[in-house]
Amino acid sequence: MGNAAAGPFDDRGSRPHVEGDFAAEEVALANRNPGMPLEALRYEVTPVGLHYLLSHFDIPDLDAGTWRLQVGGRVERPLSIALDDLKRLPARTLRVTMECAGNGRGRMRPRYPSMPWMNEAVGTAEWTGTPLARVLEQAGPLGDAVEVAFLGADRGFDRGVEHDYGRSLALAHATTEDVLLAWAMNGAPLLPQHGYPCRLLVPGWYGMASVKWLARIEVLDRAFDGFQQAVGYHYRRHAGDPGVPVTTQRVRSLMVPPGMPDWYTRERCLDAGPVVLHGRAWAGGGVDVTRVEVGIDGQWHDAQVSEAGRHRYAWRAWRFRWQAQPGRHRLQCRAHAADGSVQPLEAEWNTAGMGNHSVQTVDVTVRAP
Repeated sequence: MGNAAAGPFDDRGSRPHVEGDFAAEEVALANRNPGMPLEALRYEVTPVGLHYLLSHFDIPDLDAGTWRLQVGGRVERPLSIALDDLKRLPARTLRVTMECAGNGRGRMRPRYPSMPWMNEAVGTAEWTGTPLARVLEQAGPLGDAVEVAFLGADRGFDRGVEHDYGRSLALAHATTEDVLLAWAMNGAPLLPQHGYPCRLLVPGWYGMASVKWLARIEVLDRAFDGFQQAVGYHYRRHAGDPGVPVTTQRVRSLMVPPGMPDWYTRERCLDAGPVVLHGRAWAGGGVDVTRVEVGIDGQWHDAQVSEAGRHRYAWRAWRFRWQAQPGRHRLQCRAHAADGSVQPLEAEWNTAGMGNHSVQTVDVTVRAP
């Protein structure tokens, strides 16, 4: 799981949960990791500059001309693949809604000190790359192979453990056609912050699975024990709880905040009369969204969910026409998925603030004509 560190990095426990204001360290993380402005929900495909970002460590300095992907472990033929060689293999393009597992952490109470996402850690892009299955076929996993680990070129400390960022998938999942070694985003080469020159893409899972700046693939005959797999990214209810691993996204919807914002508070103001409320909804693991409801002051109404341009792993548009009356109002949205899951009204608390998909609330002031 990495090398132990001494001194200021020797911290093996979780940070204590807090109430109240955000710490300077949380603000610094927020400055490094921008979210998608919710008004950008109007785009079917999020422009690259508006797509959310989360980087655990520093952005590596990599060059596509010298980059090589090393494939080893329990394989018949270890590989060292250049980017041009990867691009010569058959490619696919998938439209995928990606969301950080910590999206909504900043709204949990008490909260875990980390990246203080509210609702903005999401975006949808068209990713182009080579199915991982083609590369694994060339390497030839041995009969005892059970997992595939993916290691990035970014390295740092988390809770006193030094490690390369890494995650794993079961071999059966890694060899499906939708898991990509992606080298383009929205038709252009990856930007440095999005994993240039090549990253993993695991559609339908939270973003931590899609390892950026991919450097090594290790086929294993055991469960991967890397820190971000074995320690991080678990739903735990209390200290000492072994927890449940974080995997696929939970059903969720978001609304484009209507009207005009106040600069500092972001509270909304709009004029009385007909208002079209709209946004996006999605679910994880390729599960379809079947229904979206809009709440007006606690009364729920069915929204219209678009049937146009449906993609298995991408969000769907919804809209609802509201006759706004003067006064203060509370707006909410709630999505239902084909597997029966529904967004909860309140967050299900866990120690790391993962997977908060509780309904979004937007308070608005409606002005008289």
